[in-house]
Amino acid sequence: MDIMTSSPTPGSSPRRPAPAAARSAQRAQPTQRTQPAQPTQLALAGMPRRLFSCTPSKLLAYADCPRRYRFTYLDRPAPPKGPAWAHNSLGASVHNALRSWWDQDQPARTPERAAHLLRRGWLQDGWRDAEQSRTWRERAAEMVGRYTAELDPAAEPVGLERTVAARTERLALSGRIDRLDEVGGELVVVDYKTSRRPPEPVDARASLALAVYAVAAASTLRRPCRRVELHHLPSGSRVAAEHDEASLARHIRRAESLADDIERSTEELRSGADPDRAFAATPGPLCSWCDYRGVCPTGQAAAPPLAPWHSLEPTAERPA
Repeated sequence: MDIMTSSPTPGSSPRRPAPAAARSAQRAQPTQRTQPAQPTQLALAGMPRRLFSCTPSKLLAYADCPRRYRFTYLDRPAPPKGPAWAHNSLGASVHNALRSWWDQDQPARTPERAAHLLRRGWLQDGWRDAEQSRTWRERAAEMVGRYTAELDPAAEPVGLERTVAARTERLALSGRIDRLDEVGGELVVVDYKTSRRPPEPVDARASLALAVYAVAAASTLRRPCRRVELHHLPSGSRVAAEHDEASLARHIRRAESLADDIERSTEELRSGADPDRAFAATPGPLCSWCDYRGVCPTGQAAAPPLAPWHSLEPTAERPA
């Protein structure tokens, strides 16, 4: 794996979903197709191939559904999204509370403080009503309190919501890591999860995103990074994977292969191909959860609409 180092990139602020007012209140009806912006860089003889700039989210959007990739990254103006999802508000609230907890002075890093920060920063978007929102706020407060009770408040992370980057001969990779620890002189990638299903060890090892974070963290901070962990707050479980050079190289090859596929589809689109053929939909049950279901007839036919709070009903399933 030929990884070229890149300059460190400052950390970013905690992630928050867009306010509800900025999102469509109803699933929009199909709209007129838009064309992607044309490239500004000319292809000159003898020039090196342009690096494909991407994050794990960008690559995985295409892997999940090329049409969703087009809606998100190419069509301008972008198609309207559906309303906010309650499970995204839950996840963002938990992530933000944990970031804020580490920002406290060390004596203030208590489970009670974590629960307070969660309640103070609770996001209201997507819930069925105030009662459901309050119920889940208290569940989430209990989650972060229990989780932080198991942490060492003196063990300062190397980074929180840290943006890292790396380059290969093909890609300019970047990503934002929930938490970056140091154990035994090596970096450890920590990713928080609030999904209903607890992750398994194979999920950590098979994750393209976690592997990219490990490669980029090592490149940015010039320190080894092989271990990746998933911390599932609802269950309190933690799973980990120890990568080696070969396993990280396999993930990078997969990322480069996805980039090749994206560029081929994009070139077809720029050459006048039907956008829905160049970026075909991948219909299936996950279409119910797609932000762009309202503008995708294929997705509408593949799966029924769901209420924004559906995944938090007692018998519901939701995306991992």
